[in-house]
Amino acid sequence: MSHPYHHAQSSARKYGGTPEDYLAIHSWFDGSKSQMANFRHRALRHHAFGIFEMEAQFGPTLVNSDGKTIPTRFIGEQHVREDCGGIIPSAQDWLRGIPSKPWMNVGRLADDFVRVPAGDAPDLSLEAWRAAVAAGETTLGHKEWSERIEMMTCETAGE
Repeated sequence: MSHPYHHAQSSARKYGGTPEDYLAIHSWFDGSKSQMANFRHRALRHHAFGIFEMEAQFGPTLVNSDGKTIPTRFIGEQHVREDCGGIIPSAQDWLRGIPSKPWMNVGRLADDFVRVPAGDAPDLSLEAWRAAVAAGETTLGHKEWSERIEMMTCETAGE
């Protein structure tokens, strides 16, 4: 399908009512086209989790113009199946297809170090590391954090 209105027409044929009864849901699924106007936009909402997110947004049912109550999940499943070759993928199915880039898994904040006054020994204890994690000052593991502080202490000692 190429447009939310075509999905809405399909829903009207399947469940009754008019395309306008379903257009908001189908437009929500395809709203990710504003970020990437090719099939890749589907990775953001065209999966089982996206269907449940849509249901949370629009409620569990809608009443169409024929007065019929339709589960919104059915509408979401229809949309995803029409765009994904008859299946409902998981979010993992989409995410596994993303190639890994170095910037995606850095595991540290940009300034992930603690300045230690010259001549003072840095506190490398587990408690100090836990405090730095709790304060949002690091995302490193204790060993890497300790090594980073020691390295920065050596570098700043000459200042």
